[in-house]
Amino acid sequence: MQKLEEYVKMIKPEAAYFYERNGERSFFFALDLPSADMIPVVAEPLFQAFNARIEFHPAMTLDEVKKGVQKSM
Repeated sequence: MQKLEEYVKMIKPEAAYFYERNGERSFFFALDLPSADMIPVVAEPLFQAFNARIEFHPAMTLDEVKKGVQKSM
């Protein structure tokens, strides 16, 4: 538990949820990563401390979607 608490303090998520998924302990962190090079910073401690399986699901705000759509036209 201490490692998990230290990790959460380090990454400072906007939200953190803990739940069961397919019979395993799971958690979801909502993070604002300014660039893709932050992925190893977030992922490596979980691989090392918990041998975790990790998924990243990029998401955008409505303003970011509008900005991206304007750039694609």
